[in-house]
Amino acid sequence: MTLVKNILIISFFHVMLSSCADYNKVVKGDDYERKFQLANELFTDKQYLRSVTLYEQVYQRMPKTGEGELSYFRIGKSYYEVEDYYMAGYYLGAFTQRFPFSPKAQECLFLSAMCSVNNSPEQSLDQNETELAINNLQQFIDKYPTSNLIDSCNQIMDKLRFKIEGKNYDAVKLYSKTENYRAAVTTALTFMEDYPRSIYKEEVFYILLKNSRFLAINSIENKKRDRIEETIERYRTFVNEFPNSKYKSEVNDISDEMNKELQNFNYGK
Repeated sequence: MTLVKNILIISFFHVMLSSCADYNKVVKGDDYERKFQLANELFTDKQYLRSVTLYEQVYQRMPKTGEGELSYFRIGKSYYEVEDYYMAGYYLGAFTQRFPFSPKAQECLFLSAMCSVNNSPEQSLDQNETELAINNLQQFIDKYPTSNLIDSCNQIMDKLRFKIEGKNYDAVKLYSKTENYRAAVTTALTFMEDYPRSIYKEEVFYILLKNSRFLAINSIENKKRDRIEETIERYRTFVNEFPNSKYKSEVNDISDEMNKELQNFNYGK
């Protein structure tokens, strides 16, 4: 059995060496028909990166032919399959510019958008790539409104938007945690304006009210009264929108404190 095993191993390496030698010969040769043929074989065999080298040569030699068009498409598709989404995004996006009337243009535009989706980072990181993904998906929807991929695009966009919403919610919480009252108030107001139906709205409104109170208390005299009154008005809006809020007791305490502060302010005047 050991002898048979050794023979099989030797045979395997012999085949591999022969295959590599043939591949290198084709890469260095001038037979572009053979290059294209071998590239297709490697692509079908899922040896994507090896196929890319040959497809690049074919495209450079005959960019405006059917072979060149397929080569350029499969370069992008190969990078996509090996999850190199930056390279894939470049080639697939460029394909739609170079071959706008190709039957593969729709697929390329969608996959190009999906490259941005796959490059979208986790919620705690910068979300520029997520914004780009949303824009790219919207471009696909605008260009191919009857595509059977529209529902998928919309579902993906909803998830991406929720990620950005979560990122902004985290920013509101962070400003509050670090006692940056002015920034907490500003970001909370912006959040509620941008996401009026957010699942985080009650929490953000509570953070707004809490930091509005701190901002009022710590204000200079010529701004204090306005900020106290502003906080009281925000309290009224809060209890109107969330009459059964889990923060009801805490916001009531804030209201009582602000009203006392306002009375003291008026009495002092």
